[in-house]
Amino acid sequence: MTGETSPLDARRAALPSSYRLFYENPVVVDHTEGVWIHDAAGTPLLDVYNNVPVVGHSNAHVAERVSAQLRTANTHTRYVYPAVAEYASRLESLFPAALNKIIFTCSGSEAVDLALQVARFVTGKEGMIATSHAYHGTTAATHAVSPSLSRHFVDDRIALVDVPEEALANGDAGEEFARRVREAIATLEARGVGFAGLIMDQVLTSDGVFTDPVGFMAPVREAVRAAGGVFIADEVQSGFGRTGTHMWGFDRHGIVPDLVILGKPMGNGLPIAALVGTEELLNTYGETFRYFNTFGGNPVCIAAADAVLDEIERLDVLANVVATGTLLREGLSATLAAHGLEATVRGTGLIAGGDLTAARETPAESKALVADIVNGLRDRGVLISSTGPRGTVLKVRPPLIFQSEHVVRLMSALDDTLTHLST
Repeated sequence: MTGETSPLDARRAALPSSYRLFYENPVVVDHTEGVWIHDAAGTPLLDVYNNVPVVGHSNAHVAERVSAQLRTANTHTRYVYPAVAEYASRLESLFPAALNKIIFTCSGSEAVDLALQVARFVTGKEGMIATSHAYHGTTAATHAVSPSLSRHFVDDRIALVDVPEEALANGDAGEEFARRVREAIATLEARGVGFAGLIMDQVLTSDGVFTDPVGFMAPVREAVRAAGGVFIADEVQSGFGRTGTHMWGFDRHGIVPDLVILGKPMGNGLPIAALVGTEELLNTYGETFRYFNTFGGNPVCIAAADAVLDEIERLDVLANVVATGTLLREGLSATLAAHGLEATVRGTGLIAGGDLTAARETPAESKALVADIVNGLRDRGVLISSTGPRGTVLKVRPPLIFQSEHVVRLMSALDDTLTHLST
């Protein structure tokens, strides 16, 4: 209709410039289902990017549980809902025994912010360590440990450590990583702020996806412990079975953190997150500070989160993640190699990074290639993204119900995209 405002124009008119869109041809969503996003033109797009709907977009069981609770009650969390404690107990049973207290929040950013408060209060120190291209949230405090957003809020209380990429590739990264952390601890002490803790994504997604060798987190954990700091494991990317072999990324590395961040995947799209920790840490904090979050752990979001655990069990998600993830990484390596691209494929389960840094003569050229691949796939009905400090890593992170036929569809589109780019 002549004069009608397009959805993109309406969005741009209503929302500020801080909002960003994926792809040169942005996706206008009509509806979703399983691993598919259907756009406004009715085109099905294979979702190989979104980690939030772990048990699939528009999951029927999650929707039914949420709808039933909405029709029953949903008020603030100062009233007693038995389902909240029941879910907390169910979730705690999936963690090591020492991690036996949970504070519910609405977002991962809130959970990270709270974890920073706890670490700083119980240690009496202010200094925090994060990796140099990490992402942990968008509040002022969490932005400070999220240099992938910007370094505007990074002050003297924050020390950043580079991921030891070469050592990780050689399989001996644990001690080198720990050495860098010890140097950062010394830096914080020299600045007079002391060392409160370290926060780390357990698959280092924003730093380029680094998952192996298994156990490389253990020396880092010990360096934090030896210095009296709090080890915070951010499981927003790696949790709820994404690694396949374990429910949590930290467990795959054989460590027990002091605090754990759970976020977006917890409710399959509903706003629920959590801080999981030891009774000593969380009760020590709680005896001094009241933490009240009106909708953190509200009954509707708890119903969604409980339904997610139902589906993870019913669908045997972890076994599927192992099997499909192997096919995914093998296919990605083979397809990139078939087109003569120098690439390293990293990952575990259904998190993979196709590193194309060396595929071109300069990082800028490699970044442009990755962007062309991402947009080429989008034009062929497949959605992925990019990551890493140089923007040279293909980020592949689908819902956990991804199947072998979806891997075939992805590889066909990737092959066609690379063929087109080479002509």
